[in-house]
Amino acid sequence: MKKILTTTAAAVSLALCSFVANAADFKPAVAYDSAGKFDKSFSQAVYQNGVMKFTEQTKIDVREFVPANDAQREQGLERLARRGFSPIVVVGFMYGSALNKVAKKHPDTQFVIIDAVVDLPNVKSLVFKEHEGSFLVGALAAMKSKSHKVGFVGGMDIPLIRKFACGYEQGAKYISKDTEVFQNMTGSTPAAWSDPARGTELAKSQFSKGADVVFAAAGGTGIGVYQAAKDEGKFAIGVDSNQNYLHPGVMLTSMVKRVGLATFDVFTAAQGGSFTPGVDARGLKENGVGWTLDEYNRDLVTAEMETKLGEISAKIIAGEIKVHDYMADNSCKY
Repeated sequence: MKKILTTTAAAVSLALCSFVANAADFKPAVAYDSAGKFDKSFSQAVYQNGVMKFTEQTKIDVREFVPANDAQREQGLERLARRGFSPIVVVGFMYGSALNKVAKKHPDTQFVIIDAVVDLPNVKSLVFKEHEGSFLVGALAAMKSKSHKVGFVGGMDIPLIRKFACGYEQGAKYISKDTEVFQNMTGSTPAAWSDPARGTELAKSQFSKGADVVFAAAGGTGIGVYQAAKDEGKFAIGVDSNQNYLHPGVMLTSMVKRVGLATFDVFTAAQGGSFTPGVDARGLKENGVGWTLDEYNRDLVTAEMETKLGEISAKIIAGEIKVHDYMADNSCKY
């Protein structure tokens, strides 16, 4: 018996040492966009619900990088790869070109890019079905609207943001074909993500036309949209992370992309030796997108509205409602 116990103890000790060694060798990293990890939206969701959660559960630090300009994207990824970090999670489609170059040079490094597809054997591409989540908040906007007029303010005018807008329009029209949907994009350069003054201007313009709910998919520009809604006594809808807390009683809901959960998942899988490259598309069925209900907007959403959204979500998952993806053909025909 003593010999068996000694052998068992030795085996456990060896297993623990092996785990610690693996943990010590595991060097994950994340490259945020130039807005940094406290943008109250996309990157912050990656940080809070992905990076922080992983570190809290494993005690493994995640190296972070924020570029000061476009040129630093490639430089930063190159530096991380050379220093042995892997997997490296890259936040945002703006990294696409840089990652394509760096990943080819470092085939043994695992990379993950969010919101773009890079077709290489060492890259996982995390993309989301934003049109499905946007359909839900569009439906909620139409149910909440008394004027039958709702608005959308996008950031940079790119197909991805048109995808949000198209899904939102479809959701609003699903509730009532008579709903009018106003749409504005902030600009055509990356500066469109960080112009809250312009966001305020565009939202107020839509409010002046009769809109009483505006959805912003515009990064930091959305902060101006939400402030305008507060100033005008209207409602706003947040994006990417749960932004309901920003203006309680004003934020009708938020269309969340669970980029943090996806980040946590890939770190955990890679640590366990099960990193898989290729496209990972997450929609309602995969719990990749959704809408939020909490103490900050509970009084704004009736039980009937909540039930209706649940029914719509189930129908989308079952394929009974087919939400057109703008990026499938660069059009919003449905």
